[in-house]
Amino acid sequence: MWDTVFEARPVLFILIGSDIAMMEALTSYDRPLYGRAKELVITPFTVADTAAMVGFDDPATALEAHLVTGGYPRLCLECRRFGSLMAFMTDQLSDENSELVVAGRNVLNAEFPAQLQARQVLSAIGAGERTNKAIADRAGLKAASLARSLHTLQQAKRIVAMDLPFSTKASHDPRYRVADSYLRLWLRFIEPVLPEIARGRADVALARVKQSWPDYRGRAIEPLARESLERLVGDERLHGAQRIGGYWTRTGEVEVDLVGVDRFPHTRRVDFVGSVKWKERSPFDRRDVASLTVQRSKVPGGDQAPLVAVSRSGYSAADLDAAYGPHDLLDAWR
Repeated sequence: MWDTVFEARPVLFILIGSDIAMMEALTSYDRPLYGRAKELVITPFTVADTAAMVGFDDPATALEAHLVTGGYPRLCLECRRFGSLMAFMTDQLSDENSELVVAGRNVLNAEFPAQLQARQVLSAIGAGERTNKAIADRAGLKAASLARSLHTLQQAKRIVAMDLPFSTKASHDPRYRVADSYLRLWLRFIEPVLPEIARGRADVALARVKQSWPDYRGRAIEPLARESLERLVGDERLHGAQRIGGYWTRTGEVEVDLVGVDRFPHTRRVDFVGSVKWKERSPFDRRDVASLTVQRSKVPGGDQAPLVAVSRSGYSAADLDAAYGPHDLLDAWR
């Protein structure tokens, strides 16, 4: 029809689909649309869009809603019907056909029909493993197989992100995370209890969420905090930083949430060192500042850098060069 009729008419032909593998196949070699279509990847909602759609007034809760929904419109619409995130998850986990349960399962079934090794690696990362060794041990893979699977997950599927430590000393000590915040939550909390949800034991799934949620969101918010602050480059409180990441050592003895640098890679200057504290009733206090000061001394090039903090519940310490709260992170997307 396109070749015989529509091509000569004022028609714009748009194909929309959420199955990345299928959409890419439509324009692959030997397919009729090869070389004839312009691809455009539509990302989920931004944090500000999510906040507007879920309708939560508290900026911290709105940010956490993004950790749960991933910015997917249908999940945001479902979440809007409830007054809190926990009420939303309680409702969704009670039904094996709810949006929160089904969306992740459908995405993964479509993307990994035959690539079992990549799927095993993704589950290992989703369970919280971040280093090559830990992922390989959990997935039961050798180095070559792991490398192939990670390449598939990063490049072909764009479902896993790799982070490198930021400092003036180059280091290739990668850590991996599920790039999509909804899939990260689904792999961590929902996939392991799918059988229980199917047989009506929502209480098992909910207990798992309630037990681990405070620690989980504290780590899950870190990439979002870094991305939010990076949108604020030019803010004088960031002391000229253009790129924002974290820093860690191979042994894991040192982990720094925030490191602002002039550029990455080939960093010449560390502009600030910072920490993220995301707890409901614990403000950033003197002990946190003292801990951050010690961490700063371990970052190559950062021993005299300004101190920056992000806190969910405010501050009771004054020895910081810059302090950000949930409203600052949310405003960065507006």
